[in-house]
Amino acid sequence: MIDAIRRFLRYLDSERNASEFTIKSYKDDLEAFKYFFEYEDGTYPEARDFRSSDLREFVSQMAEAGYARSTIARRLATLRSFFKFCQREALIDENPAKPLRNPRKHRQLPHFLSTDEIGQLLDAPDLSDQLGIRDRAMLETIYSGGLRVSELVGLNYSDLELDEGLIRVRGKGKKERFSPLGSYALDALNSWLSRSNHTRRSQPEAPVFTNRFGKRITTRSVRRMMEKYIKLTGLDQRTSPHTLRHSFATHLLDRGADIRSVQELLGHKSLVTTQIYTHLTTAKLRDIYEKSHPLARH
Repeated sequence: MIDAIRRFLRYLDSERNASEFTIKSYKDDLEAFKYFFEYEDGTYPEARDFRSSDLREFVSQMAEAGYARSTIARRLATLRSFFKFCQREALIDENPAKPLRNPRKHRQLPHFLSTDEIGQLLDAPDLSDQLGIRDRAMLETIYSGGLRVSELVGLNYSDLELDEGLIRVRGKGKKERFSPLGSYALDALNSWLSRSNHTRRSQPEAPVFTNRFGKRITTRSVRRMMEKYIKLTGLDQRTSPHTLRHSFATHLLDRGADIRSVQELLGHKSLVTTQIYTHLTTAKLRDIYEKSHPLARH
């Protein structure tokens, strides 16, 4: 195996033109793998001696030792590349790393706000100030439509179908969808539009939300705006513009919306992405059960 590792590292350097850092990373991973299978006499198995079960044992030991999933996944990627090289060089017949799958990552549950907290946040902007009116309209639009920040700042006048209570949203991969807005969001948006530059409405590609200089507002500016109101209201510091999108999805599911409808409203390509919100609502149902069922607690 030692000779195979040397040849693999030379291949990375001469043929793949890999950086020193990349080569060192591969070398460290393969050294850890090599020493795990060291014989008592100080020798090592050859590449052809390994089976998938051996590699699974290596992965299992890393998991038991508390290695991070990212580290395990990286070492598995190294082993796949190494054994693929060995197969190409006719050092082995089959790649024992090919059947192995990366450890599943824990999906962190998204932070969201309660309806009362949403109300506090939406009431925070000063409506006697034009920028406060704009900020209220942006917050209402994000929450009411479940928008990403990039989708909010990308809105143009031509995207507004306010008589129908809709806005056209350009999501990831330039995929378009129509998002409905509630009455509060429509009122806030109309209030902002009535005070913004009327001449811009004749320009279909003019931005809906602008900064104090009349330029399209940036995602960074929206985040700074959000930080200001989080400090003002004393809400959880983890709260970000994307928290409003998480809250939108969670509140819909809490009130009985079916998951496929929420998927469409969020513009998710895969239902799997939307399903993370079901964990939140399931947790709420569990909490209700624990508090209400006479035999829930023993």
